[in-house]
Amino acid sequence: MTSTVSSIGFFEGAEHRFPVRVYFEDTDLSGVVYHANYLRYMERARSDMLRAAGIDQRSAFEGGEGVYAVRDVSLRFLAPARLDDDLTIVSHLTQVRPAAATIQQRVMMGTAMLVEASVEAVFVTPSGRPRRQPPQWLDIFARLLPQGN
Repeated sequence: MTSTVSSIGFFEGAEHRFPVRVYFEDTDLSGVVYHANYLRYMERARSDMLRAAGIDQRSAFEGGEGVYAVRDVSLRFLAPARLDDDLTIVSHLTQVRPAAATIQQRVMMGTAMLVEASVEAVFVTPSGRPRRQPPQWLDIFARLLPQGN
């Protein structure tokens, strides 16, 4: 993977980095990022990580193959982000199974971790039943897994 910065983020090795700026609309009455918005940031980062890796989710959906559905999310909030903060969502695969992938994500501000998450996404048919991920996607995922997994 290349480390060229683009609107969909970039890879540094197997880690995808996705820049986010905090806007007024992202904050709550106290001036910090509303907790649910971290999920939005991470969803965008995961989608763009897959896009940057060469996975075309839209074609799979339009072709009737299936889509990803989040099966499990675990979040840990460590510190708040505020208006105008520049954040980076760092994402990497930790596990790939025939019908699912687990992605670890960190919301970073500089070197400080604000939020960490583990997300399991399952590939499902249009009717919602789990199915095997396309073989070419599994090949891409194999290259993105840290060595030893």
